[in-house]
Amino acid sequence: MIRKFLVVVLCLLALNLFSGVSKASDGKKSCIKELGILTGYATGNLKNKEHYELVPTILRIGFDLKPVLHKINNFNPKGLVEFELEPFASTVISPNNNAEVGFGLLFKYAYPVTERLYPYIEGGVGFIYITQHTLEQSTQYNFTPQGGVGLTYFLKKDRLALNVGYRYRHLSNASIKSPNSGINVDMGLLGLSLFY
Repeated sequence: MIRKFLVVVLCLLALNLFSGVSKASDGKKSCIKELGILTGYATGNLKNKEHYELVPTILRIGFDLKPVLHKINNFNPKGLVEFELEPFASTVISPNNNAEVGFGLLFKYAYPVTERLYPYIEGGVGFIYITQHTLEQSTQYNFTPQGGVGLTYFLKKDRLALNVGYRYRHLSNASIKSPNSGINVDMGLLGLSLFY
């Protein structure tokens, strides 16, 4: 069901790209700065089992924070400053075929090195449900503090961009129930974003 939702959102993203719509219905500029989709590969170690490996599918909805920063203290940083909402569904491929679903809440700052190239740093926390049973986690509902770096390269100036990034993610239940040693994964991500 989550995968179907992500496919529908991707189709809407594509339609939006071709229609050129970048404003809200009342004519004001939308607070949504970025819509994107990411995928990749992630791996981490488990006790007494093979590696924990997964293929994520992440929808990225980025909200522009620069107007808020400007309003609060007249601060106007160069580049992109976003709050990101990232619903995701991941296919776990090892140690068994399983799934992860959840969403992340992150902050991202991207600085323009050139007109098209923006390195970025991001970090935040998320909430996740995993179907995989491991010795590390006693609960299927967990939290995911995470942080990463990457590059955004604009294929079309200020509009369509390619994203390449690395993200480190920790998964644990915040000591709600033992055991809770956590699952750490290194994640490589690749995706496309549409900016407004």
